Amino acid sequence: MASSSILWSPIAPPATQQLPHRNEKVLNCIYQNPNAIFKLICFPWAGGGSTYFAKWGQKIHNSLEVHAVRLAGRESRFEEPFADNMCQIVDEIVCALLPVIQDKPFAFFGHSMGSYIAFMTALHLKENHKLEPVHFFVSSATPPHSKERLPVPPDNELSEELLNRHLMDFGGTPQDFVDDKEFQQQYVPILLADVHILRNFIFETPSKAIFSCDFTCFLGTDDIAKDMEAWKDVTSGSLDVHVLPGNHFYLKELDNENFIKNYIAKCLELSSLANF
Repeated sequence: MASSSILWSPIAPPATQQLPHRNEKVLNCIYQNPNAIFKLICFPWAGGGSTYFAKWGQKIHNSLEVHAVRLAGRESRFEEPFADNMCQIVDEIVCALLPVIQDKPFAFFGHSMGSYIAFMTALHLKENHKLEPVHFFVSSATPPHSKERLPVPPDNELSEELLNRHLMDFGGTPQDFVDDKEFQQQYVPILLADVHILRNFIFETPSKAIFSCDFTCFLGTDDIAKDMEAWKDVTSGSLDVHVLPGNHFYLKELDNENFIKNYIAKCLELSSLANF
């Protein structure tokens, strides 16, 4: 399983706990846009929360409404138990997502582990509901069936020192957070829960294309994601790969983030014209 997904950034629990509607609990849409043409569903990295992507909705093309996935055990769901496996995560997301995507075309964007969750969510929607994203955007994730995926070490080999090295080597987590013992106590369990999901996530090379939508892959020049061209194995649509300056968290650089958001808007606009 790809070590690339053992990456995260701090997520603080909310000051007050709320009991939102199921859709709002799982999908965070800070900036609602009823006039949007498309829904963009974003899936965070291992240990990540929904806030980073939900904020994309503030400064993105007005044709898009952004929804960010919020997994159990973080943010407003801080007191909920972590998911045990990928199927449990996907089932919950699909249940919350179906009412949101029924009325408008939608696209998926996933970063690192989020790409795998997005992929399995899309597969579930395709097989069980005949629904498919109009475009799939992958970020910093070696294809799930690729031999280039790095294995996740077993729990008894995941020492605190090794976890800290992963956090620093892959980028995205400041040194002062890594050195903070309170931070370690609070967030290492979140990271380990996601590592467990990744370790047990297996996807074999498909015998034929699963999707028909176009795929776009993004990664950093110093990223640990590999073999991005192998994403072509899962779709009969086109595949584009864009390499942007930076490490595994290249997308947090403002220029890169703006490039991605503008690229997504342009892709979806072109797809709407093609289907007109």
